[in-house]
Amino acid sequence: MKLVCHVASAAILAFAGCTCDCMLGERGGVAISPDGKNEIRISLSPLAYEVARDGVVVAAKTAIDVTVDGKNLAEGAKPVSVVRSEIGGQVQSPIYKKTCVDLAANETFVDFGDFGVRLVARNDGVAYRLELKKAGVVSSETADLTIPNGARCWFNRTKRKVLGTEETVPEFADVSSLATDVEKAFYLPFVYSLGGKTVAVTESDVVDYPILNFGDVEKTDAGTKLKSLFAKYPRKVAHAANGKHWRHEIVPSGGRWVDVIEREDFIAKVSKARTLPWRTFVLADAPSQLCEADIVWALSAAADKDADFSWVKPGKVAWEWWNAFDNKGDPKGCTTETYVRFIDFAAANGVEYVIFDEGWSAKLDIWKYSASVDVPYLIDYANKKGVGIILWMAWAQIYGDEDRVAEHFAKLGAKGFKVDFMDRGDAEIANFLEKFAAACAKNKMVVDYHGVYRPVGLSRRYPNVLNYEGIHGLECMKWGKKDKDMCMNDVAAFFLRMTAGPMDYTPGAMDNYPIGDYRGNGRNPGSVGTRCHQMALMALYEAPLQMLCDAPTKYEKNMECFSFMAKTPVVWGATIGLGGCPESCAAVARQSKDGSWYVAGITNRKARDFAFGTEFLGEGEWTLDLFRDAGDAETDVQKFIHEVRKVKAGEKMSVHMAPGGGFIAKFAKSGVCGD
Repeated sequence: MKLVCHVASAAILAFAGCTCDCMLGERGGVAISPDGKNEIRISLSPLAYEVARDGVVVAAKTAIDVTVDGKNLAEGAKPVSVVRSEIGGQVQSPIYKKTCVDLAANETFVDFGDFGVRLVARNDGVAYRLELKKAGVVSSETADLTIPNGARCWFNRTKRKVLGTEETVPEFADVSSLATDVEKAFYLPFVYSLGGKTVAVTESDVVDYPILNFGDVEKTDAGTKLKSLFAKYPRKVAHAANGKHWRHEIVPSGGRWVDVIEREDFIAKVSKARTLPWRTFVLADAPSQLCEADIVWALSAAADKDADFSWVKPGKVAWEWWNAFDNKGDPKGCTTETYVRFIDFAAANGVEYVIFDEGWSAKLDIWKYSASVDVPYLIDYANKKGVGIILWMAWAQIYGDEDRVAEHFAKLGAKGFKVDFMDRGDAEIANFLEKFAAACAKNKMVVDYHGVYRPVGLSRRYPNVLNYEGIHGLECMKWGKKDKDMCMNDVAAFFLRMTAGPMDYTPGAMDNYPIGDYRGNGRNPGSVGTRCHQMALMALYEAPLQMLCDAPTKYEKNMECFSFMAKTPVVWGATIGLGGCPESCAAVARQSKDGSWYVAGITNRKARDFAFGTEFLGEGEWTLDLFRDAGDAETDVQKFIHEVRKVKAGEKMSVHMAPGGGFIAKFAKSGVCGD
């Protein structure tokens, strides 16, 4: 597909030659969304921003600044001009949750001479960014957040020493309870509810820059301030492999990680005038509407106008690592014969890809194949069957050699890469992600960034980047951790992590266990909650490259469920949030490209009845294909009810979900061929 953006932009207000504070008066320093609901404004002394929705202040006045070459640019800054613009048009988004994204927005740029502040207000949120006018060294940026009193917060935290490692279970707290933890930092998206409004704080268009985190917590008269925290730029790095108890052991080359041995006292180097990342606020009247927002994607840099990504093929993936090579274990199962089995299974069931995860290469050396895996033969065999092979690699094996890696394996016939173990959030990682995406695009290879932070908009510029991890996913059940509330994690991730973009959660377990009775292990892992909970994740979660995590043998014993999952789309024409919140349940309606609708929902540990209308269907009669929890699914979690019946658009529906349960439904227009 060739992504073409049709944008109309017109300056409607401009001031120049005045440096008085009054320039920001009379709404000069504000941007208001086209529907009039969302507002972001800046003020002076100090330079600060404030965010409101429907007049409710949801982000209190908070100072912002950037220090370049030792100078705090915002200190004493006076505006020299203010320009306001309208943005319109739509852009095609074929590998996304919607066919088209509305770009309508109002924008205000306040020029301070050495730098500027750009504000943008859309109907789904607002954002600001700092724009630098010249080269220099950025030692720090102040991008704090002040949450007014009374908010309920939903968030994830990671250790400060590993900023960029984002695979923890969400937490909930009233804003008054937030406190500094010297060992931990909040990572984005950070979501909260206040005055009947929902806010998701994240970022977009991160280029050659570290990701934003929040560290220290400070109580102020305006509310609770979360102070920005950025990883410093690497000064000295070294390749590292597994050491005892997962400590990193330095090695000459290869390995899993590129560890930072020493860091600079700055966060980024600016070689020319440039923009900094958007500080983005998704705004909604209910948590369920967060899944509809496009602001992260819309504010990111678009693909080059002449770029052609029509070759990009999203799809499902048969994955061998999670199920230990069809439950044989490694090294017994990591063989040419096992991979033939996975390829044949994928080809027979319309699954587009097979992952070759860790084990296909010799001791983490991608230039040497495992003695038991004939990689060239298998890639050729898969291509003849219409199945693409995606190769797993630790990023340390690609670092500094991006172009050669992409070119070599493209010539071999592989279709893409799963890149793992970045586990950092500094500017060098942002550079790597973009550089390798470009190298893969040049060689028509897709990418799944695993072991990485949440999406920050790169997939708009490089649609071949199909998925990101940055989530406490189902892979964690390989270690049988019973202390993690996976049902709560799954619900909350829909509102938190997924607001940033697609996520490599890897659903689809066929061994399902009741809450509190998980008995899976490394060779035979499973999931907590019902079978329908796992099935629902196929449509609930965004993932243009969606893993089917379990073994072919187990799927063949459960073909009624597997066939439905394998046919569930991975890209969508429309997305509508149906209800829930991070502490209860989640539900969504998504329209497939053929006009059918899928509705999926899950609950946490609590059983509940979920009701929804079907007005989104449009007129007429539809065929409903529904999988829901059986009446005794609380104890026999693998039991489900599969029913097919006719419904009329607008009909109200109610589905009972067992504890840890879920449902998934397809609505197909009656009378359509294949119904």
